[in-house]
Amino acid sequence: MGRGATKAGSNIWYQARIEAAKWNERLCSRMGAAEEMGLSEDAVKSAELGLYKSMPVENAVLMADCYCAPELLNHYCLNECPIGRERSLSSEVLGIDRITLKLLKGLRLEQLEQMQDKLVDIAVDGKITPEELPDVSEIMDYLDEISKTVSELKIACKKAIKGVVRNDH
Repeated sequence: MGRGATKAGSNIWYQARIEAAKWNERLCSRMGAAEEMGLSEDAVKSAELGLYKSMPVENAVLMADCYCAPELLNHYCLNECPIGRERSLSSEVLGIDRITLKLLKGLRLEQLEQMQDKLVDIAVDGKITPEELPDVSEIMDYLDEISKTVSELKIACKKAIKGVVRNDH
């Protein structure tokens, strides 16, 4: 593979490619990665060296998929997407009363304990087996709903702080 990168060494896009190269030898080089994704070598280089003013979203999606690194999408949304840096994950603006009820409903003790038990059962051996995938899917759905409600609460709080609160729901 040659020597490791000096400038790109701490870059998340570079690190993801190098990690993926452990199971796909073509990803050992920028050229191989570019060919794998149908991108130019310069596109891969620009991501790894942070040369983009704003990385094209399609490049982020291709890299996350090719490298099996979904965390790259979160990184992109939080750090590189000009919209994602300013926006919440929720698309709804609800009243504080509805958000609070949704959050409390989602955080019921028995439901939390059920998810906790499933997660512990899955994690005990350090891997996710095919039989555990339905439980993993259920846990992910539960967490997605909680995350959405939290982002709705953040929107409501930001609006209140800025004095843009509506009392009609």
